[in-house]
Amino acid sequence: MAEKEKQEVTEQPTQKETPQEQSGAGLSLNDLGVLRNIIDIASQRGAFKPNEMVTVGQVYEKLDSFLSQVSQQQNL
Repeated sequence: MAEKEKQEVTEQPTQKETPQEQSGAGLSLNDLGVLRNIIDIASQRGAFKPNEMVTVGQVYEKLDSFLSQVSQQQNL
């Protein structure tokens, strides 16, 4: 029986990752955008109690403001 040769497939990263991203410890802007969307969807579906909405809304507004500021700075 002839053994089949195994070929290794290596993935080429499309962009350079920071050491934090490589270890999985960092958050990217994309991750923060996804979190903003998760909060939005969860609130629309009634996942939060009424007394929690103020806190959730405050965090959402901070996150949205931060992402907007970063987006504006990147577009300059």
